[in-house]
Amino acid sequence: MDREANSKINWERVSPDSLNLAGVNVAIVGGTGGLGRAISRFMTSRGANVTVVGQTFRDDDLKGIKFIKSDLSLLSESERVAKVLPVEKLSTIIFTTGIFAGPKREETPEGIERDMAVSYLNRFVMLRDMIPRLKPSKDNIKPRIFVMGYPGNGKLGEIDDLNSDKSYKSLATHMTTVAGNEALVIDTAIKHPEINIFGLNPGLVKTNIRDNFLGENTWKSRIVEFFIGKFSQNADTYARNITPLIVSPSIEKFSGAMFNNKGKSILASAGITDEYAQRFMVESAKLVARAKTA
Repeated sequence: MDREANSKINWERVSPDSLNLAGVNVAIVGGTGGLGRAISRFMTSRGANVTVVGQTFRDDDLKGIKFIKSDLSLLSESERVAKVLPVEKLSTIIFTTGIFAGPKREETPEGIERDMAVSYLNRFVMLRDMIPRLKPSKDNIKPRIFVMGYPGNGKLGEIDDLNSDKSYKSLATHMTTVAGNEALVIDTAIKHPEINIFGLNPGLVKTNIRDNFLGENTWKSRIVEFFIGKFSQNADTYARNITPLIVSPSIEKFSGAMFNNKGKSILASAGITDEYAQRFMVESAKLVARAKTA
């Protein structure tokens, strides 16, 4: 479903096949599968230098892609990755979608609900470490961060129960991670004018993101992914469509903007105000601190 368009933001579209990304240094967190992998492969094909973070690397036959192995369900691992990434040399960082909350509540060894850890909290942790080290380009272009979630859906999340300790319902828990990602974009855009940060809503794309909820290779998963694949764009098509936006000079002055699966600017969720986003960050920091004592 298309979200409400933001007519104030437009950017100059170019053909994906016309892109020359030589000298562009990109990190893709969650870049070893699904949308992240598709974007990394396409950007590399256009000349970019890409570092991907994930658990299983499948593209060691391609030049231009480096791999950092990590289990991003652990916040301690997220902190480690943030420190080893060549942040000072990066022009762009992309955080892809995570997982979907399972039918039953799952908890990481650090005491964090698994979907919250994988789909939102790891990027909160990583950005706190990386933002101070990001540098503008020689042409004084600000470094860019793209946070992939589902902004503009109007859901605020359970801000008083980020870890789903009081109540667990898979959809409600997942929508809290969605709200967190949107709040992260809004709050970071306000507090850090030295960088540019944007939200991406890829919509429905055939990937393995729903495996945690539907079950990997189950009949339910196969049926759902079949129909998503039949009526929606695939990961490779999304990568081709979104990469021109990711590198476009036209969005330089629109930090905090959100974009749909066609690269069209959409309005943020009405309820996620600046104040609400700041409160979400405060509660997120409390949850991270709690994980460190686990």
